[in-house]
Amino acid sequence: MRISDILSSSAVTLSFEVFPPKTSDSFDSVLESAKNIAALRPDFMSVTYGAGGGTSKFTAEIAADIQNTYNVPMLAHLTCVSSTKETVLSTVRAYAEHGIENIMALRGDIPADGKIEKDYEHAYQLIEDIKSCGDFCIGGACYPEGHIECVHKSDDIKYLKQKVDAGCNFLTTQMFFDNNIFYNFLYRAREAGINVPILPGIMPITKARQLKRSIAMSGTNVPERFYAIVDRFGEDPAAMKQAGIIYASEQIIDLIANGITHIHVYSMNYPDVAMGIMKNLDHILTGRKDYLSL
Repeated sequence: MRISDILSSSAVTLSFEVFPPKTSDSFDSVLESAKNIAALRPDFMSVTYGAGGGTSKFTAEIAADIQNTYNVPMLAHLTCVSSTKETVLSTVRAYAEHGIENIMALRGDIPADGKIEKDYEHAYQLIEDIKSCGDFCIGGACYPEGHIECVHKSDDIKYLKQKVDAGCNFLTTQMFFDNNIFYNFLYRAREAGINVPILPGIMPITKARQLKRSIAMSGTNVPERFYAIVDRFGEDPAAMKQAGIIYASEQIIDLIANGITHIHVYSMNYPDVAMGIMKNLDHILTGRKDYLSL
């Protein structure tokens, strides 16, 4: 099922993201975690793409297994910063052969060793190539606080419009911890003529060290309220996990209350985190009672 069709509904939807293993040794445990999240019956799931494409085959395998076993629509990521056009086209063909019709098109982060390919400079070029390969539903990334490499927010919006004009069907934001940042971004995007669905990306911070890493990678603003939570509960793993799940749940409730009906959760590979959020939203996510028996 195409994700654009799911997002055309006015019903509240919730999706989760998982990542593939770094090595084949951990494939089975990662797949098991992904299956446990799929058992919660999210509206769709996404699987990220191995850094540098080194474990890219796992993305297709996990996505296909989940889609075939649980009938959960899957969104397979594809990055291009370290890929040649030949690699991209072969990956897209592999996705199609696995029955995957939804692709998240990303430039990707610059690898630690700085090695990149020359075929792609921007995500919109990747989107154009995917569109030329077939009738895929294509997602793209957006940055409510501006991309960390982009100096001016106005330029960031301009580049985002370029992605949409290239054929992007929907967008998912980078994590944020203050919903007002998202609301302001949504207003600016709509003013610029970006009218595709924009899904807020929510990251439950369940370990204190996650926060430091998230800030370093994305430059995300963190409200003092959340710093206080980490200061108070960061040394107690169980308490921090509960507090992080509750904070993310409150963000989602506020978004839904303000008319945002499609939410994407960066659940990583933690079924208990995904379950915690689903339980906190029990009466908000109508028709989702089946997970309570798990």
